[in-house]
Amino acid sequence: MQTQKTTPFVDLAGAVERVAFRLNHILERVCALLVAAMIGVVWFGILERYALAMGATWTEEMARYLMIWAALLAVPCCAYRREHIGLDLVFSRLPLNWQLPARMVLDLLGLAFFLFLAWYGVTMAGQGAHQFATIFGITMLVPFTSVPVAAGLTAFQIVAVMIRDAARIDPLFTRKEAS
Repeated sequence: MQTQKTTPFVDLAGAVERVAFRLNHILERVCALLVAAMIGVVWFGILERYALAMGATWTEEMARYLMIWAALLAVPCCAYRREHIGLDLVFSRLPLNWQLPARMVLDLLGLAFFLFLAWYGVTMAGQGAHQFATIFGITMLVPFTSVPVAAGLTAFQIVAVMIRDAARIDPLFTRKEAS
């Protein structure tokens, strides 16, 4: 897919791809840390319940919030790598000259969905500022903020993928992982 000539659009697409690649790199590590923290909290909860008996009641709720953040932050990673549900079975059967336009239509639908979700999520997070977690006593703003943050990041990654595809440049992760 790499083009030989450079144009301002290809240069812009390359810059957008570098930003998207760095963002994805960071998000993958954040997701890994969140999952590791969740596993640690769950194991602490098990150890505490059956051996230590300290009366810690926060482990289940903390693990739930960590899982929500990790799962939602994984969505932009999947969008960047095109590992989301993308109907590849259908696309592989289309003629090559139809595949890019079909992907663009699907990307536009995904972009519209995630932009709506980000907008709705901001409203939801605002309402969560007035609700309180049962164990921690914190507002639900922190858990609810995961929705607009993840949706906004996913929308950015979808736009980056659309630009990358339109410029016909290779994703950076394919070169980095091949070496």
